[in-house]
This record gives sequence, C-alpha cells and structure tokens, in this order.
Amino acid sequence: MDDILGFADSILKSKGGYLNILGKGIRILAIFIGAKILIKLADMVIDKALQRKRKRVFSTDERKINTINIMLKNIIKYIFYFIGIMMVLELFDINTTSILATAGIGGLAVGFGAQSLVKDIITGFFILFEDQYSVGDYIGVGDLEGIVEELGVRTTKIRDFSGELHIIPNSKVEIVTNKTRGDMRALVTVDIAYEEDMDRVIGIIDRTCEQIGKANSNIVEGPTLLGISELGESSIKLTIIAKTNSMEQWAVEREIRKEIRRAFDREGVKIPYSKLIVHDQ
Repeated sequence: MDDILGFADSILKSKGGYLNILGKGIRILAIFIGAKILIKLADMVIDKALQRKRKRVFSTDERKINTINIMLKNIIKYIFYFIGIMMVLELFDINTTSILATAGIGGLAVGFGAQSLVKDIITGFFILFEDQYSVGDYIGVGDLEGIVEELGVRTTKIRDFSGELHIIPNSKVEIVTNKTRGDMRALVTVDIAYEEDMDRVIGIIDRTCEQIGKANSNIVEGPTLLGISELGESSIKLTIIAKTNSMEQWAVEREIRKEIRRAFDREGVKIPYSKLIVHDQ
C-alpha cells in the first residue's frame, strides 16, 4: 500500500511536495465529477419532494410545480459549480478571498439598483411554496380583482371581468383575498311592498327557495330566507343567502332572483315602485 501511495506521489506531486500539472488536472476532474454527482442527488431529492406535493395538493397547478422544479435545480447547480470553481482557483494559489470581496462590492452596487427585482423574486417563491393562489383562482389584490392567468417568479397576471389584464409585481402582493378556495356565499335582497301580506310572501319565498335548492347542483346549502333585513322608505327588504360551489355564486344569485320573480308573478305579489301622490286643493 505504501509503495502504491509513494508511486502516486511521485507521479502527481513535484519534488517540493506540491501537486504538479497532472495532479492538479486529476484533482480538478474529481472536483467537477463530485459536483455533478451532488447535483444529481439534489435533483432527485427535489423531484421526490415535488412529486409528494403533486399527490397531496390536488389543486396545485402543474405549471407552477414545474416552475419550482426548474428554479430549485438551477439554484443548486449554480451553487455547486461556484464552490467547485473556488476550489479550482485555490489549487492554483489564487486568492479567492479578494475575488469574493470584489464580487461582494459589485453585488452590493448592483443590489441597490435591483432591490425591487430581488424582492419580487423572493415574494414569488413564497407565493409558490405557500400555495397562496394558483392559475385559475379568482383573487383580489388591493383594489384589483380577477382570475389569475399567469403566476410567475417576478409578476402575477390577473384578468378582470372587463377583459383588462393587470400585471402586478409580486412584491406588491401584500394582502390577497382568494375567493376560490372553499364554498362561496350567494346573497340576494328582495323588496316587498308594504301593502302585501308578509306571512304569505315569506311562505312563497320559502317554497321557491326549497325548489331551487333541490334543482341546482351548484348549491351546497340553502337557499335560506333570513327574514326582514330592513324597513325602507317604500319597501320591506328580505335577505336570502345560500352556499355555493366556487365561482358559482353569481349564477346562483341570478337564478334566485329569476325564480322569485316568476313566483311573485304567479301569486300576484306586487313589487314596490316609486309613487307620486297629487292632492287636489
């Protein structure tokens, strides 16, 4: 064994005991082979972790998972290659400390000009990892509301009902209201004239709500008449609520209004309207 080590030293090292060109070349090769192996192992760990996330969270967008996968693998690759390059430079007695210091000063200068970009990227990572919202979700960000069309590392794109596309830097996404997760609420207010028999009207609405709830598969619970919510100047206001599937609350509200109006027409219930009374003197 000693003979083998001595022979290897005679080939790979100079008389002063330092690595010669051949020895340095073999060391460099070993460094990058080791980096390649570590990158492969890291990629396998990332793939397994994201595969578990795919199985666990059914609502996760596939494109978002792929984005996370690529970003993490690139970051790991750059880190290992950077460490490998620093080790190679050390072999040739190049002072890497001064290089890192220079890079740090340059990075600091660039950082002051790119703070918002870095903040956007970091916030984008948190949005992706925490699954705050996904492509296709209906969300509210500040005064803007719309459906998420694209979730990127730097920006989020949402399209509102007027068709306008809003591009929001991720760093500006501070408070998000996700209106897609879980059941939603449909809310309908019905105005009744003071002249009507209130008990009769409530009975008509209750029967109509029961029929709507049985016929509409998008209704999870209700509709339910809560009762009189306000005594207005010219009408009595009744409030109806229902729980619906995600993004179906507006359609359910329209159906409730339509069916109640039909029921009122059949039963002769009058809808209040503004009146002008003129007295002769």
